[in-house]
This record gives sequence, structure tokens and C-alpha cells, in this order.
Amino acid sequence: MTKSDNVIVVKGLKKSYGQNEVLKGVNFTVKRGSMLALLGPNGAGKTTTVRILSTLLAYDSGSVQVEDYDAHQEADKVRRVIGLTGQSAAVDELLTGRENLVMMGQLYRLTKNSAAARAQELLEEFDLVDAADRPAKTYSGGMRRRLDLAVSLIASPPIIFLDEPTTGLDPRSRIAMWDIIKSLMAGGTTILLTTQYLEEADQLADQIVVIDGGKVIAEGTAKELKSKVGKDRLELLFKAEKHYTAACELLSKAIVDSNDKEHSLTLIINDTNKDVKDVLEKLSDKNIPVESIVVHKPTLDDVFLSLTGKQTQTAKVEEQ
Repeated sequence: MTKSDNVIVVKGLKKSYGQNEVLKGVNFTVKRGSMLALLGPNGAGKTTTVRILSTLLAYDSGSVQVEDYDAHQEADKVRRVIGLTGQSAAVDELLTGRENLVMMGQLYRLTKNSAAARAQELLEEFDLVDAADRPAKTYSGGMRRRLDLAVSLIASPPIIFLDEPTTGLDPRSRIAMWDIIKSLMAGGTTILLTTQYLEEADQLADQIVVIDGGKVIAEGTAKELKSKVGKDRLELLFKAEKHYTAACELLSKAIVDSNDKEHSLTLIINDTNKDVKDVLEKLSDKNIPVESIVVHKPTLDDVFLSLTGKQTQTAKVEEQ
């Protein structure tokens, strides 16, 4: 049987808790060997979707296919091809890192020797060798998250669900996790990621699906989504107040924002090369020196705010 190029296929997915309709007909697909990031504000339905895909939660209607297996009718087969890392590290804190890995390997019916060998591989891959025989309760937050991800990979699943894998990590630990995730992708693993860090989706995901209120409201690559929400902005900074004032008068029709205190102004530009050149030539003709110029591209934060009307800094995954 030839496997489909679409590893995950979700169609018309609906889920309610009593009168609360959490998912209202969600549709998306994930191609083999790629990463899809699910973005959305608090309560959007991201974690509910992941729980359904990983067979931890039943759905009301629609269909979910994982490696051509029906998530409802063939849940056991789905579980054999997936790994799941949740929002908090699901490891036994009284066991050592090695013991956690070996135990999980044996639960996956690996022999004792095979489980021990696989545990050693993962300890090395996740830079946990020095802490391998210490109780997990002594691990830092970043180490626990690495161990949690390693546990989900003990059986080398071709599909991984990462639900907020870097929440609460410091920037250094987050970047280390990104490197591990990139390595998994390079090895052909298919990944579905939920995250509250838009930079994370921008850095890692091949495709992004934005959900809000239980519905998909946008999808595409990061570049495609950014292109829909706005144009480039040119920020000009002037050292002297007189030069700033003169520039404001000269470019008044194009200015969309200005800061009198910092002597900066912002313009919307359509053709970056042409428009920047034109603006600088106008200023030069009037002998108005510019201290610095910066071109700002639309970000996923702009996309998120434009589509959902919510700031990303306070967004947290729902606890459905």
C-alpha cells in the first residue's frame, strides 16, 4: 500500500463541550516530512485539535486521518505512528532520565537491551548524558523539556505532535529546542506544532494555519501570510530637530507615524528599492541629512493582530 503524501488530513472537525462549541469545522492537511504550525489566541481550539489527532479525545463530527488511519476507528494504529510532547513535561521526576527513557521503551515493547540502547542514543542526541543518572526532579526546565521530547521519540515515530514545546523556557533553551526540532525535520519527521511564539512558527514551519473561535481564518506560508496584512515600512531617524521638522514638512503626505521626541518618522512603501531611493533623493535635494534608515517587513505578529484583533504576547494555549 502506497502511503499518501498527506500524512494528516483533517476535514470538517467539530467538537463541543456542552454548549461550548470549541471546533466549528476545522480543515487542514500536513504533508509528509513537513511542519505545520497551528497558531491562535487563547481558547482558539489548538490543544483540543492536538488531543483529537493524538486519539486522547473523541470528536463530534468530521474526519481525521493520520497515515491513512482513521483516528476514531483505528486509534491503536494511529498511536503506533505518533509521538506527543504536551505543554508540560510528562516525565516521572523520581526516576532518572535514563530510567524514564528505558521504561517508555519497554512500554513500547522494546526488549530491555533495545530500550537501553535507544535510551543512550537519545541521551546523547539531546545532550543529557551528564545528567542521565540523576533524578528528573533535579533537571532544569530546559532539560526536562528535552527529556520529554526524547521520551516521545523512544519508538522513532514518523509523526510528532508538539503542543507548546518551548513554553516557559529561557531564550537559550528555546533555541536549543529549535535546533533539535530542525534536526527531526531534516530526518524526515512530520511535525504538527502549536506555539504562542510567532517567531517559532516563522523559523520552523513550512505551513501555518491560524485558527480563532474554532475556525480556520487563514493559512499559508509565513511569507504568504505576511504579504496579506501590510506593506513594508520605512523608518527614518534624524539627529537634529530642525532636520526632523524639515523632513516632516517635505514628506507629510506619506508619513503614517512620527515621534517628535526621538525625531523619527515612518512611511509606507510599495517598491522597497525604488521608494527608498526616491525618499533619500528628496531629502538630499533639500540638504536634510538622515542619521539612520530601517526597512521593516510585516511580521507574523502583524498577521496575528490583523486577523484576530489580539496581541500575541498574552496568548496562552487553552485548557480545554
